[in-house]
Amino acid sequence: MNTRHLWLASVGLAAAALAGCSTETVVTLQNGTQYITRAKPDTKNADGFYEFTDISGKHVRVRADEVATVKPED
Repeated sequence: MNTRHLWLASVGLAAAALAGCSTETVVTLQNGTQYITRAKPDTKNADGFYEFTDISGKHVRVRADEVATVKPED
């Protein structure tokens, strides 16, 4: 196995390890609507909104006072 193959194998293993580190998060709104995200959403921005991308790839922006909970999925 030459150096190039060893390097490619290392990069592949690192990418696989990082992909497994993301924890899905459930964002529940006051009205009961739930969004599942691939990673923890950005916390409340200066303008008072949470911003995240749900698991279907849709960008969501929600007022902070509409959010009931943000917690890791069980």
